[in-house]
Amino acid sequence: MSDKPMSAEGGKILMIDDDEDVLLAAKMLLKKYNHQVIIDKNPNKIPFLLNNDTYDVILLDMNFSKDTTSGKEGFEWLRQIKERDPQAVVIMITAFGDVEMAVRALKEGATDFILKPWQNEKLLATISTAIRLKKSYNEVDKLRKAKQMLEEQISQPFRDIIGQSAALKDVFTLIDKVARTDANVLILGENGTGKELVARAIHQKSLRKDNSFVGVDMGAIAETLFESELFGHKKGAFTDAREDRPGRFELAHSGTLFLDEIGNLSLSSQSKLLSALQQRQITRVGANQSQEVDIRLICATNMPLLQMVDEGKFRQDLLYRINTVEIRIPPLSERVDDIPLLANHFLNYYTRKYRKDVVALAPEAMIKLKKYAWPGNVRELQHALERAVIMADSNTLQESDFLFSRKTNEMPANDSLNLDEVERTAVAKAIQLHNGNISKAAEELGLTRASLYRRMEKYGL
Repeated sequence: MSDKPMSAEGGKILMIDDDEDVLLAAKMLLKKYNHQVIIDKNPNKIPFLLNNDTYDVILLDMNFSKDTTSGKEGFEWLRQIKERDPQAVVIMITAFGDVEMAVRALKEGATDFILKPWQNEKLLATISTAIRLKKSYNEVDKLRKAKQMLEEQISQPFRDIIGQSAALKDVFTLIDKVARTDANVLILGENGTGKELVARAIHQKSLRKDNSFVGVDMGAIAETLFESELFGHKKGAFTDAREDRPGRFELAHSGTLFLDEIGNLSLSSQSKLLSALQQRQITRVGANQSQEVDIRLICATNMPLLQMVDEGKFRQDLLYRINTVEIRIPPLSERVDDIPLLANHFLNYYTRKYRKDVVALAPEAMIKLKKYAWPGNVRELQHALERAVIMADSNTLQESDFLFSRKTNEMPANDSLNLDEVERTAVAKAIQLHNGNISKAAEELGLTRASLYRRMEKYGL
C-alpha cells in the first residue's frame, strides 16, 4: 500500500474509547490523512456529541471499564446511535477474542469492525471505505429529498395558477372534473388571463401527464404553412422542405395538443383541422399514406366564437368538436382579491431574478394596484411588478413606482398630441375593431404580430 492511501479530502470522525492512549494514537495517525478527529473516553457524552455535530464515521469501542468483556455497553451505544441516525456509519473497535461479538454487531447495524491492536493500513482502508459509504448515503438522501420535493410540487394542485378568489375556485373545480377524462376542452378568456396555464394544469392532472404537452399559437402560423406545421411534411414536399419533419399532431401523440388562438384560423384551415379531428388521422404534406394519432385536444381563444359562427367566420361543426367542456377564465378585474397574492408572487420572483433588495409593497401601492382595471390582466400586472422592481430605489415599492396611462379601462381622448398616447389609442382601437384578433389588428396597423405584441406590453393592453 502507498504511504498515503487516503485522498486529500478527509472526513469527520468521532472516536469513543476508554483507553486514552488508543485515542491519541488514532488521532495522530488520522490527522496525517486530512481527517478531522474528535475523541472522547466517556461514552455517556455520545448523545451530546451527536446532538451538536454530524460525523462521517463513528469509531466505537465494544467494551468499556464497567464491563470489559461482554460488549454489552458497546451494543447499547450502537443501538442508541442507530436510533438517532439510522444511516450512521459505525465501526466497532474490538479485541481479537471478541470477533464473534463484532459479527453480531454487524447484524445489529454496525458497518464494519477493526481489531485491537490494529494495523495502520487496515485502519485507514476501513475508514476510507466507510467514508465513501457515508457519502453515498448522503447522495441518496439528497436525491430522495429532491424527488420528494418534485413530487410535492407536481401533486400540488394548480401550482402555477395563483389565486383564491371564488371566480378562480370555479375554474379549479372544472379542471378537476375534466382533467382525467379525454374530453376536448375550450378555454375562453381575455389576453393575459393565463389560458395556457389552465391547459397545462389539465394536462398535469390527466392520465396523459407522462406524455408530451405540445402547444401551438395558431395565430402565428401562416396560412401556407398550416398543414406543414400541424401535420408535418416529407422531404422535398415544397421548396424549403429539406428533410422529413413531424407535425404537432405527431409530436403530441399519446399526449395533449394545445391550440391557442383557435379563433384566428381561416375557414380553409378550420376545415383541414376538423377533418383530422374527426378521422383521428393526419397525412404529412407530400406523403401518400395517412397515420393515426391519439391526442387530447385543448383549445383557447379570446374571440367570441359563437358570434363568429353567426357571422360565418367560424365553422359550427368545428366549434361543437372542440368545446365538449368550456372553461372561462375570469379577467383580473373580476378577481381583485387575488391581486395581493399575484403581486407578492411576482415581487418575490423578480427580486430574486434581478438580485434586488425589495421586500414589500407599501399599503398605498397595493391599494393602487387593486383599484386599477388591468385591461392586460395578469400579464400586465406581471410586467408592472417587473418594471417596478427594476426601477426601485428602496426596499419597499411605493405608489409612485407604478405608472399607468389611465385609471380606468377607458381609452384616452383622441385629441391628445402625445405620441405615446396617439399610438396607444390606435393600437387599442385596432384590437377592439377586430374583436381581439391580433393578426388582423397587426395587419390593420401595418405591423408584424411581434411588433404589435411589444406595443401591447408597452401600453398594458
